[in-house]
Amino acid sequence: MRLSASLFHLALITVLLALAGCSVTPSEDFIATDVTNAAQAKAWELQGKIAVKTSEDKFSTNLYWLHQPKANDLRLTTVLGTTVLTLKTNQGMATLEVDGKTYRDSNAQDLLTGISGWSIPLDSLPLWITGQIGSNDKIVSYNPDGTIKQLISHDPQANWVVSFISWQQQSGALVPKLLMITREDMQIKIQTNQWTAVAAKTK
Repeated sequence: MRLSASLFHLALITVLLALAGCSVTPSEDFIATDVTNAAQAKAWELQGKIAVKTSEDKFSTNLYWLHQPKANDLRLTTVLGTTVLTLKTNQGMATLEVDGKTYRDSNAQDLLTGISGWSIPLDSLPLWITGQIGSNDKIVSYNPDGTIKQLISHDPQANWVVSFISWQQQSGALVPKLLMITREDMQIKIQTNQWTAVAAKTK
């Protein structure tokens, strides 16, 4: 079942107006740790904002993301902490919860695109958020301090242009503070307010 982008947007707005919901808090199974560069972080937590704009829709909300090598917990929340969307991946299975409904697929990207119509590059975002590049990425410019300014990422549908607008020190590493990800049909802005390298607590 696929919701049109407009219906999906309406569903999110409906939930945004509700006061009931689950508050997002950092996982209690992890502890903060320091790294010298983001690539050393086997797991991390991000709290910030995401804005998505297409020719048909525009949406902005808070973003929480717990990233692990084989699992992810991504949530969109209101300023009150109410969860409006949850996307989880674990051991090759993705689960999307929105507007009281649950959807599952073996591919998180296909799941989000199929339900929302948004082709957000989920597989590449963990790299870009931490200032790293993937095999399909080509750096086209650097800042004077050596950080990446812009890259182009090859995509069969249409290439992504990723602009690293600003950087910051977090958990001992230099990571992007503001990203602008664009292509002909979509614009995604991600602002990182807090990026924390984490390690699993020993039992």
